[in-house]
Amino acid sequence: MPRALVTGAGVRVGSAIARALVDDGFDLVLHAHSSLAGAEEIAQYARDHGRTAHVVRADLSTDDGVRALATAAASSTLDLVVHNAALFEKVPFASITRAQHARMMEVNASAPFFLTQALLPALASSKNASVVVVGDIAGARPMKGYAHYSVSKAAVLMLVRALAVELAPAVRVNAVSPGTVMFPEDFDDAARAAVLARVPMAREGTADDVARAVVFLAREPYLTGVNLPVDGGRAVVF
Repeated sequence: MPRALVTGAGVRVGSAIARALVDDGFDLVLHAHSSLAGAEEIAQYARDHGRTAHVVRADLSTDDGVRALATAAASSTLDLVVHNAALFEKVPFASITRAQHARMMEVNASAPFFLTQALLPALASSKNASVVVVGDIAGARPMKGYAHYSVSKAAVLMLVRALAVELAPAVRVNAVSPGTVMFPEDFDDAARAAVLARVPMAREGTADDVARAVVFLAREPYLTGVNLPVDGGRAVVF
């Protein structure tokens, strides 16, 4: 059975990705920080479907957390690493503190960097090793009020391109960039309508839309360095 690590697997898009990988035949290592109950639920779903799964709790904003997760995940061959865990917060640029900026960069960009580095030996023993990063269209088209988030996602998308060159042909590295997928809870009806007016498909995306894209990139053996928008066409609207 192929084996995958999914970070941030307890909620929202992460849980959908993990379920899709179970359905596609993967055994799982599931990372969570605070959403342990959700990760355990996914682990049970995997076991109910004949897969193995275990949950690892780690704070990816710290070196110790990244090392602990890498140690747990690298116990045997890894065929896929999905970097989904991320921070998302709205703060006016003038109010962003160094601590907020640093934590955003640590979780969203540095953790994928150093976790991938630590997992290279486990990936090297796979015949179809793959890394998929969950980016965001904000990495190319910044959103007002989310400067530190947008910068972190731009960094991680460049990381995908750099590692696609650095690690080929042994490890493929790709990204999916969701657009309007699962609105933040603080978006009211007017805010949602304003966003959807710029989406050609005229609907909000689902976590399953992103999950299917991740599985595709994990399985397709000749794709690397790809950033696949899952945004209903929003990125092409000016």
